Amino acid sequence: MDAALTPRAKDYSQWYLDVISSAQLADYSPVKGSMVLRPHGYAIWDGMRTDLDRRFKETGHVNAYFPLFIPVSFLSKEAEHVEGFAKECAVVTHHRLRAAVGGGVEPDPASKLEEPLVVRPTSETIIWHMYGQWIQSWRDLPILINQWANVVRWEMKTRPFLRTAEFLWQEGHTAHASRDEAVEEARRMLGVYSDFAREFLAIPVIPGVKSASERFAGAVDTYTIEALMQNGWALQAGTSHFLGQNFAKAFDVTFQDADGSRSHVWATSWGVSTRLVGAVIMVHSDDTGLVLPPTVAPVQVVITPIWKSDAEKESTLAFARKVKEALHPTVRVVLDERDGVKPGAKYFEWERKGVPLRLEIGPRDVANNAVFAASRTGGKKFGMAFEGLLVAVQQKLNDIQTELYDRALARRTEATHRISSYDELKERIEAGGLFLVPWHDDADWEARIKEETRATIRCYPIEGQDEAVGKTCFASGRPATHMAIFARAY
Repeated sequence: MDAALTPRAKDYSQWYLDVISSAQLADYSPVKGSMVLRPHGYAIWDGMRTDLDRRFKETGHVNAYFPLFIPVSFLSKEAEHVEGFAKECAVVTHHRLRAAVGGGVEPDPASKLEEPLVVRPTSETIIWHMYGQWIQSWRDLPILINQWANVVRWEMKTRPFLRTAEFLWQEGHTAHASRDEAVEEARRMLGVYSDFAREFLAIPVIPGVKSASERFAGAVDTYTIEALMQNGWALQAGTSHFLGQNFAKAFDVTFQDADGSRSHVWATSWGVSTRLVGAVIMVHSDDTGLVLPPTVAPVQVVITPIWKSDAEKESTLAFARKVKEALHPTVRVVLDERDGVKPGAKYFEWERKGVPLRLEIGPRDVANNAVFAASRTGGKKFGMAFEGLLVAVQQKLNDIQTELYDRALARRTEATHRISSYDELKERIEAGGLFLVPWHDDADWEARIKEETRATIRCYPIEGQDEAVGKTCFASGRPATHMAIFARAY
């Protein structure tokens, strides 16, 4: 068996890496900062993608695809946007290699591009260039497009799933005839993300608005869902941006209204990425390994037959196959028929991969026309009769899903602190948690707090802003403009 994982309490960062390795989710690539998604890790993302794609289409969106390469000049058209991404861009300058003196290859000087190309860090610029060709009249609006793609942001400090040079994501880009319609769209998609996190990932999130310093480059407002990890740090799990008319003006995208006047288009963009896999790991997993909500798990149930003789093997496998047939295809189920691998080793492997429910079948279970079950969330093993097994398994999976959400919500509730002074934040920030405070919007104070404590404003929660009325800022003592959540974050 593999060595034990580093306990969370001892070294949370190493525990996180151990979980990824032991569950065979990802591996390091030869390119620094990039990762290889192994089949089990990709299957988790693929399940998220499928559920999100359904939700997008239910809200009227369609999928399209835009180029990976973007002319450098496009990024220069929106000043705040280029400033926000300039230090992270990978640039293509040549289109061919040649043999180098002394061996190997080198860029062919004759193939230097007339204009360098940026490898997509995000797609606002190339998409708004295209929207300028597609939008002429109010009849062409709204445009509700989503793209599933990879992006490159040349990060210096990386961590698998959470921050890598290349990652997978979806990015929605919509165009509207009015400000109100665009704001409504940005908020609607924040709601889609909130529901997805709660219902599919079993992660409670706080919907809110980012401070000016934390906004997406080029946005008027950035909406966010913030989640709490088990070590007390926050994670931005998804964002939705109201872009105003910034990109429409940068690319001169106008439309003729029904009254004949011309106006610039209003825009949104929104996205989540493979960092959601990291969120699931850090919210739900334990010192044994990966824990997956049943909705997320590529394998929801594993059947492990147990036998000692050839005769027992034949009858046990026959019953185990019957059990699998009773569950498939409603439940994502695997029958582990491997010979020569001890049952304990199988249990250990599937536990580390986060399978929510294990069904054990031995000769006694065959005789009783039943199975013995163990939940990945713990507790005593229990029997389940073959008669009505599918319904019983589905109910147990639902119970596990609810249990994981309730656990995460209880942890967040316990780790949410209301404090009244900056000194208290400085004293308590090392222990982690979310600090809900009355706040006067002040960029200088925000920068000071970040420098001195490494805590940032995660968001102004959408709910509860009325509480700020009549209160004074916990840091500056000035009249509060918001209720804000401060935390250390990934």
